[in-house]
Amino acid sequence: MFEQLSLDGMALPTQHLSAPAPAPAPAPAPAPAPAPAPVTVPMPVSGVPSGVPVQPVVAAKASPWHHPQATRLAVLQGREVSFVFRRGQRRTIGFGINTLGLTVSAPRWVTLAAVDDALQTKAAWVVRKLAQVGVHHEVLQAARLNWADGLQLAWLGSTVTVRLGAPAVRRGMPLVEHADGVLWAALPPTSTPTQLRDAVQAWMMRAAHAHFVQRLDHFAPLLGVRWASLRLSGATTRWGSAKADGSIRLHWRLMQFSPDVVDYVVAHELSHLRHMDHSERFWQTVASVVSDYAALRAHLKGERLPPW
Repeated sequence: MFEQLSLDGMALPTQHLSAPAPAPAPAPAPAPAPAPAPVTVPMPVSGVPSGVPVQPVVAAKASPWHHPQATRLAVLQGREVSFVFRRGQRRTIGFGINTLGLTVSAPRWVTLAAVDDALQTKAAWVVRKLAQVGVHHEVLQAARLNWADGLQLAWLGSTVTVRLGAPAVRRGMPLVEHADGVLWAALPPTSTPTQLRDAVQAWMMRAAHAHFVQRLDHFAPLLGVRWASLRLSGATTRWGSAKADGSIRLHWRLMQFSPDVVDYVVAHELSHLRHMDHSERFWQTVASVVSDYAALRAHLKGERLPPW
């Protein structure tokens, strides 16, 4: 499978850290003297934890510091952090950070107090990583597309301009048409940004499917493989994937990169039909049809598309 996403591609990959979970106590110990309440407190679905007034995490507040599905709250180095807490079949307490925020996972038998202690121990790492994700989040938000007449979009190494006011759509005609670097949308000037975005996305997905089929048909014979089906993806973690049965998935927003980058991803996924791994033989297979794959791969990993 292709190993990189960027969402928004667009986003930083999830970063993980594990802390050893304490061994279960062999027998109950005498109750210690009362200690100060832990800095991590439960946050029920209502968003108000027992005994501590905390505002619900709403969309306007959502940021890497406040996970939108937060179930617990912690104060780390003086900073409030709302995070998702999960229990599962694991041996260590794990910390995962992505653009949504912090997720803490723990074995079922570990106490909440032990989780709190582990979180405080790793507080510096968590705060540093959340700050990095926060900067990335702000950059992406500043680059968010303004869906209005005149918007320019990257398209196969060039740009297209979105314009409203195309002639009335006849029965059976597409809502959006591409001509001379302009995407004409047959929508009234009063159309909402969402209506314009959805119309353009539908056109882009149709164009992406046709282009991907053409490139799959080009590279498959060169690699000595057969692809069976193609599905467009909107995944937030991968640009593409392939299965041994010949089914291929490709992210439709790849069309916002250059044709060479698209060809690299197509060749990458088709090469998996010969080697379902990232071994040396796999990369040799990719190089047999895309000799400069390393540079194209680096470009894809370094390029960030704005949130759609």
